[in-house]
Amino acid sequence: MIRLVKYTVKPQHAAENERLVRAVFEALHAAQPDGLRYSSLKGDDGVTFMHLVSHESESSRDVLTTLPAFKAFLAGLRDRCAEAPAFTELNAVGSYRLFDSAEVHG
Repeated sequence: MIRLVKYTVKPQHAAENERLVRAVFEALHAAQPDGLRYSSLKGDDGVTFMHLVSHESESSRDVLTTLPAFKAFLAGLRDRCAEAPAFTELNAVGSYRLFDSAEVHG
């Protein structure tokens, strides 16, 4: 199962939100947790963010949420948002190199 999280931040908080998201990826690259696939995207409007997350097992579910960088990202999210996060559960039909080692690391 893949979860899509989509939200819009207030324009004055876009750079801060992106900085916090990048910090999460830095922490993930340092920790190299198994069983987690995660990607974050920013819309061309500069304020819409989308996160795709997939867990390979139940034991990998807490890997992301226990990271201090992720907790810092969540801490002020409600205040940064113009549109609250919407969560959608997705089922993969197909994928081609979406989560390859060639992915963008920010």
